[in-house]
Amino acid sequence: MDFTKIEHYENEYLDTHHDSALAVTTGVEDQPTVNPYFVRKRKRKLTTDEYVEGILNRNITILSQAITLIESNNPDHYAQAQEIIERCLPYAGNSVRIGITGVPGAGKSTFIEAVGNMITSMHHRLAVLAIDPSSERSGGSILGDKTRMESICNNPDVFVRPSPSAGSLGGVARKTRETVVLCEAAGFDVIFIETVGVGQSETAVHSMVDMFMMLQISGAGDELQGIKRGIMEMADIMVITKADGENIHKANLAKVQYQNALHLFPVPESGWSAKVFTCSSVEKTGLEEVWSGVEDYLEHIKRNGYFESHRNEQNKYWMYESINEALKSSFYLNPEIESRIANVEQRVLDARLSSFIAAKELLDIYFNNK
Repeated sequence: MDFTKIEHYENEYLDTHHDSALAVTTGVEDQPTVNPYFVRKRKRKLTTDEYVEGILNRNITILSQAITLIESNNPDHYAQAQEIIERCLPYAGNSVRIGITGVPGAGKSTFIEAVGNMITSMHHRLAVLAIDPSSERSGGSILGDKTRMESICNNPDVFVRPSPSAGSLGGVARKTRETVVLCEAAGFDVIFIETVGVGQSETAVHSMVDMFMMLQISGAGDELQGIKRGIMEMADIMVITKADGENIHKANLAKVQYQNALHLFPVPESGWSAKVFTCSSVEKTGLEEVWSGVEDYLEHIKRNGYFESHRNEQNKYWMYESINEALKSSFYLNPEIESRIANVEQRVLDARLSSFIAAKELLDIYFNNK
């Protein structure tokens, strides 16, 4: 078959039959993937006055932006954030601050969601500050509380703010305390601070709340294994969650065991004997009793003066914590330290210098350059 002749006849046919369906159109030019008329507009930076006014007017968007300033490591943001906090301080302090902790799987998010919807129906406004653990490898956090607490995230009287621990528990604790001030100034009268988990974070959170609530589950083994003196002594209220279905009997048994164990501890400064409750966040049972226990505790410590004295002690504690953090930051940002620390660190790694002598050497450099 002579393909050359076939091609010749095809071309001849196309030349004489312009309306033929075999004609190939030239088409259109490729369009740009980005709109050429699009101009990226930079978001206008709010002034301190606009931040403060927005917070006091209960503008959630501006409150969120102000909290982002607090969490930023930018020195310029830090300076503005501190000014915002200082100006909001006279409007803060009118809330109940509650720390909530518990073993993984105890149902903290489900409990907060159930209780949150209940107390907002009592005309309270709730702010939930959830500290999410950051990955030690990537440094990232899931920040999934807004997904887990779907119903209260749509509640206009609830503000949920997850924050990454970012590997620095002390830093995130200070920023959380500053966030509490802004939330109180924005009119939230109940603040929940959900911790990373059972461990060191409880001590930091305990230093910024009025009461400490610990969630436990039953049926996960010997309940006495959950009694760790350091954590238990901080608990003002203990709640056995998931007390529903076939688990009710186990929950009631765990309640008795924990209540008996709590009686063995000395009475705390507040003069309050910790109480144990059972509840089901799914079936919405026992929640009223838990909140009634919270109100009884608050009434007790306000009546005996512990509420005010405890907050004053916390203010003093955070003054010293702020000093410690400022000194630490000043040390590591010192130009002389920045230029020498890598070399000193390498000598320690090579076993040519002890850790203690290395620390003293760097501190001497720092203080001699002050």
